[in-house]
Amino acid sequence: MLSLMTAEPMHIHGTFLPDEEPRDFWVVDGRLTAEPVAGARTLARDAYVIPGLVDAHCHIGLGVMGAVSVEEARRQAQADLAAGTMLIRDAGSPSDTRWVQQDETLPRLIRAGRHVARTRRYIRHLAVEVEPEALIEQIRHEAHDGDGWVKLIGDWIDRSTGDLEPSFPAALAAEAIAVAHEEGARVTAHCFGEQSVAELVAAGIDCIEHGTGMSDEVIQQMAEGGVALVPTMINLNRFPQYAEPGRDKYPVFADHMMALYARRRETIGKAIEAGIDIHSGTDAGTVVPHGEILSEVAELASLGGGAFAIKASSWGARSWLGADSLVEGASADLIVTDTDPRADTKVLRDPVARVLRGRLISCP
Repeated sequence: MLSLMTAEPMHIHGTFLPDEEPRDFWVVDGRLTAEPVAGARTLARDAYVIPGLVDAHCHIGLGVMGAVSVEEARRQAQADLAAGTMLIRDAGSPSDTRWVQQDETLPRLIRAGRHVARTRRYIRHLAVEVEPEALIEQIRHEAHDGDGWVKLIGDWIDRSTGDLEPSFPAALAAEAIAVAHEEGARVTAHCFGEQSVAELVAAGIDCIEHGTGMSDEVIQQMAEGGVALVPTMINLNRFPQYAEPGRDKYPVFADHMMALYARRRETIGKAIEAGIDIHSGTDAGTVVPHGEILSEVAELASLGGGAFAIKASSWGARSWLGADSLVEGASADLIVTDTDPRADTKVLRDPVARVLRGRLISCP
């Protein structure tokens, strides 16, 4: 069972990425300091240290039938922490998970409230489903209920056409995004197909989830406009199991999903080359199990290299979400390795240590 050891003063000498020069940091009262601390135990020398990993698309408190028990939600968060995830941006949950934010033995959590979907156009029990006339007020509610993020379902299968279709008219979606911005929240959207991502990027959205339908033009618009992308590669790899079971009833949808699947690596690769701000996310909560962040890091590394993947899953994602990295006074949320994880991300599977809020994480 995962556990956190009692906090004690610690000393680490090494390269604290993204800085390249070796230095010393001490951990005291859960925080980093460059001031020497008498009696501190040396945890590592000549090591590499990165900020704790980020899962920017994760669903704590969600299961295949909707909300789960507090006990199950805790197990989900513990599985993520055991893999090195220390900051989660929840991408929609039917559970009230504010209690996670009060539990210092679990990853830090940034909540997005409930997914907002079109009526009967999403997985049952997971989202708030609304008709277009109710969208604006629901978005306003979610902007206040979450921690600065709103999650919109940009597209899903429309059974009347048998294919992926945008959930809401483009003009209405643009109004909803503007309302969320007025309320101080950023907006992200699930987008598989081509039309939804094009319309939502044009509407001023802040982030796209998955993004398999991005055209070259949309990729350029995202890069120029600062629209972030969380591709969830380990979820995209599962497209065949979403598409094929319904092929007899919805052959156009199945063909469309398989085409998106076939070019997924090319599409995300183009986004990397264009310089889009890309962050790691697993989409854990239903089909994807919790605790798979290192599989996502490996997928990102296979597309953009180790340095890109480590930044996308660590200090880059933390900066995007407004969280500290390895600086004076920051919470000691970190992973220590004996070699540079940018050279081989697999070293993150067997680190020297993982530390959350200044406490060593003990994994069986």
